[in-house]
Amino acid sequence: MNVLLFGPPGSGKGTQAKDLAERLGVPHVATGDIFRKNLREGTELGTLAKSYMDRGALVPDSLTCDLVADRLLQPDAAGGVLFDGFPRSVPQAEWLVNWFETHGRVIDAVVSLAVPDAAIVERISGRRTCTKCGATYHAVHNPPPAAGCSTCGSTEVVQRKDDSEAVVQSRLDVYARETAPVLGVLRGAATVHDLDGTGDISVVKARIFAALAL
Repeated sequence: MNVLLFGPPGSGKGTQAKDLAERLGVPHVATGDIFRKNLREGTELGTLAKSYMDRGALVPDSLTCDLVADRLLQPDAAGGVLFDGFPRSVPQAEWLVNWFETHGRVIDAVVSLAVPDAAIVERISGRRTCTKCGATYHAVHNPPPAAGCSTCGSTEVVQRKDDSEAVVQSRLDVYARETAPVLGVLRGAATVHDLDGTGDISVVKARIFAALAL
């Protein structure tokens, strides 16, 4: 299956992605991971992306889509993928729909998680991130072990500078303006499951699995 997790920053996409990808038996495809892999390996696309990032510019939609296309053509993605955080703009969404049509594949489902802005601000301001592997925790709801990251063992589990309330609200404003319209494009290409993203992680997970009949 090809499934897309959609929702505002802090809606729980990353938290839910790991278990959902395992249940679906498909790779978890997140643009952040793709960027880091290409940068680490020094690929041609990674080097091009770095040229934008080094001067503080946004990586163009066209280059982001090229990176995603390269990932989709990897052997492990032949049987399906779970998208997390992509597409983030209407041009990216239109490209994705066209790519699947062109390659004879379909987007089986979109899971759209709805969470109020106030709840997102609370979630993100309490978020803690492992600087080594990127694993995320929450100071109240899912605190990291005292010994450090449970994924890689690093003791560098911190609050990122961009997790302040002001920055989070700015990100939500950008999401409402640039990313929320993506859902309209996706509704014309796939079945969209609009789900409540609030509540315990296990509760939201159960809603997702039920919607996808897993």
